[in-house]
Amino acid sequence: MDGSENRDCGLFTVLFEQYREPFTRFANSFVRDRAVSENLFVDALVDYWQRRGSLPEDTNVPAYLLTSVRNKALNHLRHQRIRERSSDELMRRARSELDFRISSLEDFTTQSLFSSEIHEIVRQTLAEMPAQTRRIFEMSRFENRRNAEIAAELNLSIKTVEFHIGKVLKVLRVRLKDYLLFFFVFILR
Repeated sequence: MDGSENRDCGLFTVLFEQYREPFTRFANSFVRDRAVSENLFVDALVDYWQRRGSLPEDTNVPAYLLTSVRNKALNHLRHQRIRERSSDELMRRARSELDFRISSLEDFTTQSLFSSEIHEIVRQTLAEMPAQTRRIFEMSRFENRRNAEIAAELNLSIKTVEFHIGKVLKVLRVRLKDYLLFFFVFILR
């Protein structure tokens, strides 16, 4: 090392030792984190050191360092506020989603779930049946008409009406067996 490098190294050490504690305490009074405060001071000192050749000769070094520490602390706090706002927004969304799930579960009834599934199975089953079988079953179950009325209206025998209704019921028993089992277990409890 030559003489100017020794002087530079010595000057850096003097600045570091002289201003580290007061400027770190200053930053820490705002950021409330000693390690971050020390990093802010070191960053300010390194920034000064790198720019010292382009600064005016009469630059007030302590004022420059203090302003730099202040600006870095301010940026740190602003960044922290942005992180906290983002975190708050994420927490708000998580709470909202959790509230929705709780509400959905509170409103959920096994009956409503099974009811819609059962209706869909019945609808699909009837859609697969021949038109006459479907019409007879709908008249019997959905219009609450007696077998004799259906037979008279469609010009069929009562036995034919019973056959068509039985045909649909047989398919529905197979397709709804899991639901029937659940209801029996639920009733027996």
